[in-house]
This record gives sequence, C-alpha cells and structure tokens, in this order.
Amino acid sequence: MSTDFSPSSEFAEVLQQPNRTNRRVRKIQSGTVCVAFLVALIAGAAMLGDIGVRSNLALRLAPPSLDHILGTDEVGRDLFARVVKGMSLSIWVGVIASAASTLIAIGLALSAVAFGRQADAAVSIAVDIAMALPHIILLVLICVSLGGGTQAVIIAVALTHWTRLTRILRAEMLQLITSDYVLASRQAGKSWGVISCRHLIPHLVPQILVNFLLLFPHAIMHEAGLTFLGFGMEPNTPAIGVLLANAMRYLTAGYWWLGLFPGLALVIIVLAFDRLADGVRAYFDPKSVQD
Repeated sequence: MSTDFSPSSEFAEVLQQPNRTNRRVRKIQSGTVCVAFLVALIAGAAMLGDIGVRSNLALRLAPPSLDHILGTDEVGRDLFARVVKGMSLSIWVGVIASAASTLIAIGLALSAVAFGRQADAAVSIAVDIAMALPHIILLVLICVSLGGGTQAVIIAVALTHWTRLTRILRAEMLQLITSDYVLASRQAGKSWGVISCRHLIPHLVPQILVNFLLLFPHAIMHEAGLTFLGFGMEPNTPAIGVLLANAMRYLTAGYWWLGLFPGLALVIIVLAFDRLADGVRAYFDPKSVQD
C-alpha cells in the first residue's frame, strides 16, 4: 500500500514564505546598494574637479596603469575621471528627462479621466500615434530641430518616453474612478483636482515611482546613442556617448581601453537603475517577488 503524502496548497504556501521573504529582502538590499553607488558616483564626479578635462599631450593614449587606472585618451586626459563624469552626467540627464516624461504621463492620464470621453479618445489616439512613430528617428529629429546639446537631448527623451506610463496610469485611473470613495467625493461636490490629489495620485505613487525609475535606462541609453551618432552632447563634453564616438577612431589601432571602459560604465549604470527599480517594486509590492 502506497504511503505517499503530498502537502496541501496551504502548507506549500507556508513553506515557500521564508524564501519569498528572503528574496524580497535581497531585492530591497540590492536597491539600497545601488542608491549608495549612484550617490557616491555623483559625489565623486563633483570631487574630481577639472581632472579629466585638463589635457597632457605627453601622456596621450597611455594604457591602464597605476597612475591612470583606465588609461588616458587621445589628448592625455585621464579616462577614469572622464568616465565618472560621463556617468554622473548621464544620471542628471536621466533624472530630468524621466521626471519630465512622468509629469507628462500623469497630466495626460488625468486629462483622459477628468474631461470626458472626447479627451480620453484624444489621449488614446496621441499614445497610439507616438508609439507608432519610429523611436530613434523621432529622437534625432527633435535633437536636430533644437540644435543639439544637453538641453536638446533632455527634451527629446522627455517627449518620446511618456507613452507607456500614460497608458498604464490611464487604465488604473479608469478603475479607481468607479470606486466608492471616489464616487462619494464626486457626489459631495469635490473637484477633479481635489480627487486627483487626495485619491488618485496617492494610490498610484508606487507605480509612478517604479516606472519613473524604469525610464532611466531608456533615457540613458538614448542619450548615449544620440551623442554617439553626433546629435547629442557637444564633442568636448565628458559624456559616455562622446567617449564611445571618439574611441571608434582608435580601436582599430589597438587602443582598446578607450571603448571598453566607457561601454562597461554604460552597462553598469543601466543595470544599477534596473536593480533599483526592482528593489522599489519589491518594497511597495511584496507579491512581485513571487514566481
């Protein structure tokens, strides 16, 4: 006679709970480490001063060494300092562009909910059109029309990255406006501005924050890509895209460090924001760590 026993679903849930808790704690800890890393990066870039800007032709194209751990570039500037400054600049570009995109998404989602079916249809059409347009071409066109530079990159990224968050927030708000407390507020004569500030936006803060952080990798990658193509930052700016563009002229000559380290820096900063977003999601939504 067989004596096999299988645990019930409730018992299995209990067995899996410690593992899920540990996974959530690990994600939150990983996000905290990423925050400390990004803060240290910005502080380090400020402390470096004009290091990485001063040229020294006697040290041009020097390989990595104890004096210059990442080597020097074509005019003898310290590559480590330029990479740190480029990562810090990418963070600031990502912060401003992502914040602007998030504000655009919140405003459009609120307009779709508050101003009736025609506004909702107009927002939906705008989202569909923006998502149908070729992304990189739209970014290039905006940058060219604005004359390039840091400000143009920020505006271009901000104007092209609001679509996904707008669609998410609109769907969530359409569900929230049917809830009892929102209906009660409407019957009490509260305006949509009051309802948005007291009920809708506070309820959506976790989603807004997570999606704000998830916009960073896109903003940083597009900033580097636009700069690499020559439509972004000025050539003398210590930006990751500029470093990669300059490295293309020297890679075939064996100066591998000029492209390797800026490329790794770009990957590291993108992964750091991705882990930070995972940590924030795990903090606000414990269910997100479940398989």
